[in-house]
Amino acid sequence: MGTQERLEPGASVRTRVREPWVTVVWNDPVNLMSYVTRVFQEYFGLPRQEAEARMREVHEKGRSVLSSGSREQMEVHVQAMHSYGLWATLERADA
Repeated sequence: MGTQERLEPGASVRTRVREPWVTVVWNDPVNLMSYVTRVFQEYFGLPRQEAEARMREVHEKGRSVLSSGSREQMEVHVQAMHSYGLWATLERADA
């Protein structure tokens, strides 16, 4: 998970603050399961078995967390999923 360093107001010591975000892909009635698996393989570089497992999680549980890191990184992933026609959002990991 990524971290972002910032100075807290009034603090004399640099504090490392974790601000993890995740990319969530949601189930939709449009895309074929084989297509979703292929997107996960192509974009996230997942091996076929893991991509299929994530696709099943999306299909059966309605969502799957595909990546975590800084907000900026997750925004890029969400936009990429949208470009593939998938429904994706970003959330705080601790939410």
